[in-house]
Amino acid sequence: MINLIWLMMILIGFVFAAVNGKIEVVTQAAFDGAATGVTVCFGLISVLVFWMGMMKMAEDAGLLDRIAKLLGPAVRFLFPDVPKDHPAMGYILSNMSANLLGLGNAATPMGIKAMQQLQELNPDKQTASPAMCTLLALNTASITIIPTTLIAIRLNYQSANATEIVGTTLMATIIATLAAIMADRWYRNRTLRRPPRVTSSGNPGMKG
Repeated sequence: MINLIWLMMILIGFVFAAVNGKIEVVTQAAFDGAATGVTVCFGLISVLVFWMGMMKMAEDAGLLDRIAKLLGPAVRFLFPDVPKDHPAMGYILSNMSANLLGLGNAATPMGIKAMQQLQELNPDKQTASPAMCTLLALNTASITIIPTTLIAIRLNYQSANATEIVGTTLMATIIATLAAIMADRWYRNRTLRRPPRVTSSGNPGMKG
């Protein structure tokens, strides 16, 4: 669906440009956009490589394990239906640790692995489980101590003080995470209060 939306936007832009006789403007904008994209990517690579290296050093030094242990009680509270020793817990903790450091690119593979593990625990393969919804909400609104990617973008555009957003980003992500947790708890309690749906075979199923 997203691909279709982008395709329609591009086609509509070309049509309007052709009708108004400004197709060369669209062509120039496409080349300028491509050049800007490459420039931004090169600027991001250096910073992301640095922080990915720092994260690897932190992992080897045991810092991520310490963070994971600190997050353990909170994660068990947020994911009560996931067994403590299940592999999904490890991936969830790694995902949250990377998000705390603003390393979205490092967090994404861990998030995907966690979703795959949670799907194995999911009794209804056609519907997202409560744990999967919780992970998605937390991953989207994660508390970020160091917004690494945003700092890299600001540095790339010659910001006078690229790190001035740290405080406001931390506050915004704390509020977003608290809102996500409250919404998740509300929907979980609402789902638990519903009576189980009876399938055609007479067995109780999950309520959609």
